[in-house]
Amino acid sequence: MSVQSVDRALDILEALAERGGEAGLSEIAARTGLPYGTIHRLLQTLLARGYVRQESDRRYALGGSLVRTGGVAQRMVGGWAEPYLAKMVELSGETANMAVLEGDFVVYVAQVPSPRRLRMFAEVGRRVLPHSTAVGKVLLADRTDAAAVFGRTGLPRRTEHTITSVDRLLAELETVRDRGYALDLGEEELGVHCLAVPVSDGDRVVAGMSVSGPAERISALDRDELARGLRKIADDFGSEAFGSGRQGF
Repeated sequence: MSVQSVDRALDILEALAERGGEAGLSEIAARTGLPYGTIHRLLQTLLARGYVRQESDRRYALGGSLVRTGGVAQRMVGGWAEPYLAKMVELSGETANMAVLEGDFVVYVAQVPSPRRLRMFAEVGRRVLPHSTAVGKVLLADRTDAAAVFGRTGLPRRTEHTITSVDRLLAELETVRDRGYALDLGEEELGVHCLAVPVSDGDRVVAGMSVSGPAERISALDRDELARGLRKIADDFGSEAFGSGRQGF
C-alpha cells in the first residue's frame, strides 16, 4: 500500500529530473497533475531536507542531498549489474557498459571489459551527451521530451558520422523504439561501434546496457541476434534489480 504524500513527493522529484533538473511550479503541475497548493507544501519539506533548492528566478531545482543518496544507490546498482554485463561480454566478446540519464547527460555507472587485447574503455563516472551514443539514444527513446533535451544540449558534431539534425535524431529514436535497440556507428568516436538495449523498471526505461568494440568486429556480428541476447540479459537484470518484467519499447 503506497503512502500518498510520499508518492506525490517522488512525482515532484521525477518531474524535475525529466525537465533537466529544474522547473517552474506550472511545469511541475502539468507533469504531475497535482494542485498548486499540494505541490507548494511538498516542496517546502523537500527544500528543508535539501532534496530541492529554489533558484533566484523562483524556479525549483534538484538539491544537493540527492547527490549523496543517488551516488550510493548508483554504486549499488552498478555492482548488481556487473554479473549481467559479464554475460554480455561472454556473448559478444566485447566490452559491456551500463549507463543512466542524469539530467540531460548520460553517465556510465558500470563496466566489464572485454578480454581482448584491443578493446574499448569508457571510464565509470564519465558524462557524455546522449545524441551521439547508443546508450543515450536508448534512454531518450522512452522519453516524450527528447526534442527539448536536444534543444538544451545542442547537437555538437563528435565525428563525421554524428547526427546533428533534430528531425533525423527523432526519426532515429522512432527506429530504436520499433526494433528494440540502438546503434552508434562511429558517431561518438571514429572506428568504434556500439549496440545498446534498454533496462526497464517495469514502467519506464531507467538505464541502458551496451557492448562496444572496433567497428569491423561489431559489424561482423548479426546485430538482431546479438540484440535479442543482450535484451534477454537486460530484462533479467531489470527483473532482479527493479522487480520488473519486460516493459517499455
